[in-house]
Amino acid sequence: MSNLQSQVPTRRFGCSDRQVSVIGQGTWMLEDSAPTAVAALQRGIDLGLTHIDTAEMYGQGAAERLVAAAIKGRREQVFLVSKVLPSNASRRNTLKACEDSLQRLGTDYLDCYLLHWRGRTKLAETLGAFESLQQQGKIRSFGVSNFDVDDLDEALSIVGPGKLACNQVLYHLQERAIEHNVLPWCQRNEVAVVAYSPFGHGNFPSRGGKGGSVLEQLAAKYAVTPYQIALAFLCRHPETFAIPKTVNLAHVAANAAAASLQLDADELDAIDLAFPRGAKPRSLPTI
Repeated sequence: MSNLQSQVPTRRFGCSDRQVSVIGQGTWMLEDSAPTAVAALQRGIDLGLTHIDTAEMYGQGAAERLVAAAIKGRREQVFLVSKVLPSNASRRNTLKACEDSLQRLGTDYLDCYLLHWRGRTKLAETLGAFESLQQQGKIRSFGVSNFDVDDLDEALSIVGPGKLACNQVLYHLQERAIEHNVLPWCQRNEVAVVAYSPFGHGNFPSRGGKGGSVLEQLAAKYAVTPYQIALAFLCRHPETFAIPKTVNLAHVAANAAAASLQLDADELDAIDLAFPRGAKPRSLPTI
């Protein structure tokens, strides 16, 4: 297994000292495919897709239980991330939510713990709970999800530089809003950017469209799939990671192979032209 894992590149995860696989595995709606989900996750780990992302919200804890089954006996191989709901983001409830996630995941620590999105609880209260969990050794790092620049500024002002590990955001070929301000902010402040729904959550470019044709041409050149081209484009920056979900073993292998795909400048420009990032939106897009 070690030879397979070494083929998937890793990079520094934001301000942390951890090296994390460029492509990981998402688990949103994983519980809908429970019979094959564990095997797919295990195959991904075998291939080096060791960054596994989940959340207490996913299937009301069901996804975390599936992850627990997949990582049993190999916890140290995995960079494990979970998220707390904003409705649980008070100090007291954050501490409890983390304990509950740890129990469902069958582990005594998380590699990273995120606030799923901004809610009504004061951010300082949630981040204070994260710092307490880190001091207790129950989480090794923490970050946020679905944060725009103003929220990131506030978070940075609370915890200081070098503390916020990542911002997990919606990012795919047809939704590149983060490239206006969020990605540059994260690059300046050593915060990893983790792309969720990197295939557009059921809205991947069609083969007949202009953008789809560009992907098809590049896929044919490299003998890969358009999905692999898309992942290579999204992870072209040293700060970006992607966490596609799949329960198809062939797709798991394709995702792993995409991590090593290198597109040249002209090819990146062609994709950029085919999928323009558009005007800056008034608010950060989410799902």
